[in-house]
Amino acid sequence: MATITVPVPDDLYRRMEHFSWVKWSEVGRNSLRKREIFEKYIRTGELSAEDAEFCDKMDWHPVDEMPLREDFVRKLEESKKETSLQVKDISDLFE
Repeated sequence: MATITVPVPDDLYRRMEHFSWVKWSEVGRNSLRKREIFEKYIRTGELSAEDAEFCDKMDWHPVDEMPLREDFVRKLEESKKETSLQVKDISDLFE
């Protein structure tokens, strides 16, 4: 397996030292893998079984990184304007 060295600013390194239990090489590998999966997903719109398994382990999906669609944002904004129903009991919903 190949090894790489990543320089980080001194202040960041000092902050990283406070988290001595973190396996920073694993954090880096996972971040690179996420990026690879994201770029592949953008091109194809699909996930391989292996990529889907990785995403499930990380509780992450490439769409998490994508911006919200404008029509969805518009619907959210409209729903904020609607008056909400105050409910004291679940039976109030069925009246």
